[in-house]
Amino acid sequence: MHILLIHQYFQEKDDPGGLRWNAMTKLWAQQGHRITVIAGMTHYTKGIRHPKYNSKYTHSEEFDQGIRVIRTHVSDDYNTSFRGRLKAYFSFVWSGLYGGLFKARDHYDLIVVSSPPLSVGIIALTLSFFKRIPFVLEIRDLWPESAIDTGVLKNKMLIRWSFRLERRLYRKANKINVVTPAMREVLIAKKNVHPDRILYIPNAADLDITEHLLQHYDPSALREQLGLNGTLSLCYVGAHGVANHLEQIIEAAELLKAEPVRFVLVGDGMQKKHLMQSTQDKKLQNIIFIDAVSKEQALQYILACDIGMSVLKKADTFKTVYSNKTFDYMACKKPVLMAIDGISRELVESADAGVFTEPENPADMAEKIRRYMQDPALRKRQGENGYAYVKKHFDRKVLAAQYIDALQNLKQKQ
Repeated sequence: MHILLIHQYFQEKDDPGGLRWNAMTKLWAQQGHRITVIAGMTHYTKGIRHPKYNSKYTHSEEFDQGIRVIRTHVSDDYNTSFRGRLKAYFSFVWSGLYGGLFKARDHYDLIVVSSPPLSVGIIALTLSFFKRIPFVLEIRDLWPESAIDTGVLKNKMLIRWSFRLERRLYRKANKINVVTPAMREVLIAKKNVHPDRILYIPNAADLDITEHLLQHYDPSALREQLGLNGTLSLCYVGAHGVANHLEQIIEAAELLKAEPVRFVLVGDGMQKKHLMQSTQDKKLQNIIFIDAVSKEQALQYILACDIGMSVLKKADTFKTVYSNKTFDYMACKKPVLMAIDGISRELVESADAGVFTEPENPADMAEKIRRYMQDPALRKRQGENGYAYVKKHFDRKVLAAQYIDALQNLKQKQ
């Protein structure tokens, strides 16, 4: 098959951040499929573009064997403000349409579009119409609800328009893939989507990378470099944005400043400067900020720490999501301190792979950390349990095979 993927945040090689689609397309290409990707030029956490795209509206290159990536313009105001974020979203809609109509001119069997942002669906709707091919809509987060719950989307007119766009996308998509069972239930119960139109291919762990590191990487030098020896160390890897609400980690760190506990925060985002300033204002010495790094380097930081942290703002919408980083922690045999309620809590509790702490309750977070500090056997058991669970249920290779089978079945029915 030849698949046209629309994904604003498709990563560059060795970029920090979620690599779901980089890994998925690579596995498909190895099976002989061809993939053309329409992606943005701006990294979603850094908010900056690679210098090679300067003064360019589009840029096309062979990404890997069987994978071609067409990069298109995204506004440089991406990480400056809410207005800047909207400008970035809609600049990609226009540039993505241009790229899809005038640069992606091969014959394609179908389109896959991955959201958020929801605005990328406009590109899929338009290209599906002009190219006369079906499209599959993937929902990684429930928009516009999550944007409303986090306070990012407040304008009533934009909210009404977003819900209208959402309804149209659900109506027109030939299939809808969700990444958690809870999202599937919401689509059926609240969005009037028939169950037969919904796929479920969740996020996953890249076990090839983690198993290699578990066997061959010694994190002792990195632990010493970071000053983690003799402490209980907790690692957060991911975006430092409004939705992540990492202020709760800062507040928990303040409660634990007299105890041998260290927090390692790896990543970038709109709120990072604020978080660093807050740490400095509170004169905290137990928080280490690390710039965004490649996936393999991020896993090395996880392996150097004792516990992984999954953290989001307290909002009902986030009860339906799996945090990508949770699977990385589990694959690295680290217990998970889970500050996300709902299905993510169910995941770690059913696997006995972590402990739930109430979101935005730093006192509870500090108490759960003290529990871990006093019980090394608990950390060991939960780390092993998480690894076994993710290997059984969330292996990237297995899920990629299920996904491409579903797409091939859809093609055959057209």
